[in-house]
Amino acid sequence: MKYDIILCGVGGQGVLSVGAIIAQSAMKAGFQVKQSEVHGMAQRGGAVLANLRISEKEIASDLIAAATASMILSMEPLESLRYIGYLAPDGILVTSKNPVENISNYPDTGGVLAQIEKLPAYRIVDSDALAREAGSMLATNMVMVGAASSSLPIDEKIIEAAIVELFAAKGDHVIDVNLEAFRLGKVV
Repeated sequence: MKYDIILCGVGGQGVLSVGAIIAQSAMKAGFQVKQSEVHGMAQRGGAVLANLRISEKEIASDLIAAATASMILSMEPLESLRYIGYLAPDGILVTSKNPVENISNYPDTGGVLAQIEKLPAYRIVDSDALAREAGSMLATNMVMVGAASSSLPIDEKIIEAAIVELFAAKGDHVIDVNLEAFRLGKVV
């Protein structure tokens, strides 16, 4: 088994946290994991990209080749299209429908979503609404982990345990909000 994920979004959306949760969960599930550094702007607005590779066997490289990614997991719809060339023909694109209009000529969101809807396998999530329902707009990234979880080769209970571990230092309220965001994302 090999499962390659392109993680993308814009700075400030928590791409690093998403990668950490999935990578930590995969390791706890007994898989080999390689992850590239997150490339892009650390501050809100710049493009951010990470490669995350999960396998039962040793992984030689942390980079994903074109047309081989099992999943593109995007915190922002336009960013998902930026990396569409990495998606394998049988891969799935999971993206938030909520744009971050960080450029003056940001295209019409409806047109961006229409391009995504042409793919054979996709999931478009209203991560902002679900994060709000969970109790914090800062939890949109955990909504997206939840939305991706049914396609990941990792038991969801292991992912929940990783969420608890990642947010433990921030207190029970933050843990509860992020677990609820994950669970709400799963039912989309």
